[in-house]
Amino acid sequence: MDLWLAADPPFFGGPGQGVRQIVELFVAFGLTALIGLEREIQGKSAGVRTQTIVGTAAALILLVSKYGFTDVLQDGLVVVDPSRVAAQIVSGIGFLGAGIIIFRRGSVHGLTTAAAVWESAAIGMAAGAGLLLLAVTVTAMHFLIIVGFMPLARWLSARLSGSVTMHVTYEEGRGVMSRLLQACDRRQWQLTDLSADAPSEHTGTGSSGVLLTLSGRSILTAPTVLAGIDGVTAIRQLDDDPD
Repeated sequence: MDLWLAADPPFFGGPGQGVRQIVELFVAFGLTALIGLEREIQGKSAGVRTQTIVGTAAALILLVSKYGFTDVLQDGLVVVDPSRVAAQIVSGIGFLGAGIIIFRRGSVHGLTTAAAVWESAAIGMAAGAGLLLLAVTVTAMHFLIIVGFMPLARWLSARLSGSVTMHVTYEEGRGVMSRLLQACDRRQWQLTDLSADAPSEHTGTGSSGVLLTLSGRSILTAPTVLAGIDGVTAIRQLDDDPD
């Protein structure tokens, strides 16, 4: 018994509890906090707390997988694969991401935020594995994607054919839909999908609503153009970075 106690590793110290591992945890904490801050500023559902917890926890799980079983390892008797626990992060984080994704009014919301949670887990795993340069690089890539890709997509959509889905609310009995379709025809926008709201959604309000999808050149100007039609009371674009 005395020999077993003497061989027991210290509570604070030993393999996997050094300065390097603490630094790796803080790197995961800081990088994923930056991603969470960006999501928070964008008003998305998974913000600073969610992203930071996911990233830091992923780093901790990977460190546990690497160092947490050194006290039971014996040459030729007990062999541990350090990747076995870390591999479960990849599948396990999918359940959290799936809970963020929702489908509403014909549009999928939350895909980018769910992907960011997945990304935070990957960054945390990289930091926990000691691949700090890779973790920093992927964090920089995240901001390149978020900050740089949307303006590029808008620029291309303004010059190439694209599509947009909108929910339009308008006053009944004023021929608004006729003027709306005429405006689309003048700009050669094609109406690819149209569905009216259920009557119960606007009972007693004197208004109706439709969900429509338009395609054509300079289609990103469609919400502004249609909002200027007399009788249109509200327009909500569904596919302009809904995540």
